[in-house]
Amino acid sequence: MTIRVLALDIEGGYGGSSRSLYETLRCLPEGATELQVWCRRKGPIQQRYAEIGICTKVWQNMTHVSALPRLSRNIIAFGQQALAWSRSSAFREALLAAANDVDLIHINHEGLFLLARWLRPRTNVAITAHVRTHLPRSAFASWQYRTLFKAVDRSVFITENERERAFAHARRPARGSVILNVVTPNEVDMPDPRLAKDQRFKVAVLSNYAFMRGVDRMIDVAVALKAADKRNIVFVMAGDMTLKGKLPGRLGEIARKGGTLEDYARAEGVADWFIFCGHVRRPECILQACDVLAKPTREANPWGRDILEGLAAGLPVLSIGCYNRFVEDGVTGVLTPEFDPLDWAERILALSYDKAICAKMGAAGRIRVGELCNGPARAQDLLTLWYSAIDDRIATRSGGIV
Repeated sequence: MTIRVLALDIEGGYGGSSRSLYETLRCLPEGATELQVWCRRKGPIQQRYAEIGICTKVWQNMTHVSALPRLSRNIIAFGQQALAWSRSSAFREALLAAANDVDLIHINHEGLFLLARWLRPRTNVAITAHVRTHLPRSAFASWQYRTLFKAVDRSVFITENERERAFAHARRPARGSVILNVVTPNEVDMPDPRLAKDQRFKVAVLSNYAFMRGVDRMIDVAVALKAADKRNIVFVMAGDMTLKGKLPGRLGEIARKGGTLEDYARAEGVADWFIFCGHVRRPECILQACDVLAKPTREANPWGRDILEGLAAGLPVLSIGCYNRFVEDGVTGVLTPEFDPLDWAERILALSYDKAICAKMGAAGRIRVGELCNGPARAQDLLTLWYSAIDDRIATRSGGIV
């Protein structure tokens, strides 16, 4: 049957969850769904949806919040959420009206858990949610997961790691499935022209700045390369590099002045080792011009949209952690148990001297992600989960037992 689905996207194309939703929706079987997507931000994703015939709306008052590491930051974040909530009445009224015309609402990020909580008693529409991140261990995180699982009919976890962490926080299982993000290998040869003439070995980093993502660690690697007088490496930084939050040391000093990671690189004397591209509409163009992708995560989570895109582009990936479903050390890239800037500098140099091993690992990564993140297969998984959620909701309305 054709089901009517409204998806809620908090990023508008400026982050991995937004890109992942788009890639999945465009791979759904023709005729299986009638789709519309509401975005919190106006951005490049609306044009991409228009190109595949999916209607979008932008609602800037779509409020969202997630648990943070420290109590003080949670108090501030949830206090700001309370103020924003009072200004979101027009959006919530529109959402409630739209719920009467669809079969299912898909919440694309766990940061919308309070909206799911508000919506659940006001409508009998099926609700599903994507769990995409690792929340820090705290009472706020436990409350967030419990609230989300109580409000939705089914949850989607992007890997088993998110599922296990969420269950541990909530201290209860939830109905749902692990469905890996869809990645579609880009077959069009269109490397970013800003990089084409640079003959240095290019290491891509695809991420908006956040401390836990570890993007600033690349400055430390560049400092190690400078000390060794190795100038054949350049780091290509794609994303919003505005420094955010309470940060340590010189990084924090620059952040308090409204600075960026580029300012930090300049202060550390390694600006020549970096190319800052800002947000890019098509990250595959960056990847086609680079030799390696790096994810210097502080969360030891070597997976996510950036890694999948890098593997799909045929690049070896350098990251941190022990989970090797995607980045397998010596096979699809380099996986280190912890971050050491000197070690990372040496490993990057070794890759720059051996293009054959880069090509071999890149080819293996592309095959792996093509099998695990196949678009039609993973989209069908999501469609099946949606059918189950709708069936559950129908049974609930009719007084059946779910």
